[in-house]
Amino acid sequence: MKILAIDTTGQVASVAILDENQLIGEYTVNYKMQHSQLMMPMLEELCKRTNTTMDEVEYIACSSGPGSFTGLRIGAATAKGLALSLGKKIVPVPTLDALAYSIVGSNNIICPIMDARRNQVYACFYMWTNGKLDPISEMMAESIDEIIDMAEGFDQEVIFLGDGVPVHKERLLKNPDFTLAPLHTRLQRAASLGVYALEMIKEEKSVESHEFELIYLRKSQAEREREERLAKETEENKND
Repeated sequence: MKILAIDTTGQVASVAILDENQLIGEYTVNYKMQHSQLMMPMLEELCKRTNTTMDEVEYIACSSGPGSFTGLRIGAATAKGLALSLGKKIVPVPTLDALAYSIVGSNNIICPIMDARRNQVYACFYMWTNGKLDPISEMMAESIDEIIDMAEGFDQEVIFLGDGVPVHKERLLKNPDFTLAPLHTRLQRAASLGVYALEMIKEEKSVESHEFELIYLRKSQAEREREERLAKETEENKND
């Protein structure tokens, strides 16, 4: 059973082809955010280099968020278009789940943090229990201060990963109970997402293309700016 995995939720653009026994190929680029130009050429090159046709792919795994609004929509559009044209199902993998899954079998708490700007991060806390990765909190869009407070409340070692790590690295390293994941496991990888998707398929968590929905956690910057502008205009009208 071959799976095509796609992740465009952050700075990284990543695609992978794998099955239950091996990672057949992966193409990952962490250079600026040009997902709309990169995704299809990366996918075509990956298929060419691994001698894979899209007809061989049985499922399309795609990050469902949270993440960059533009990146999310590019990934979703790619996955939906392929799924619809090929008659395949989509496996919607939460981005934070896939990130945490990169730290396999750890006895410590795992906390992926994705930079959401304005001193906020998308985050969730996880632990491995009996060979299964379990969330021990809700997915959140919170200030980094709130996430640090929550992490300190566990009173044990916490491993941080995600593109929020370099942004808040100095603050995280002030706590001796906090460690940072190695570079090769720190960012989104389609391979990790695909392996997690295999587990989701066993649990029958795939969906039809029209059922695929994204996880945003908060409003887009354009929506927030519009609300702020309207609130300011309303306040000014009150004072006139």
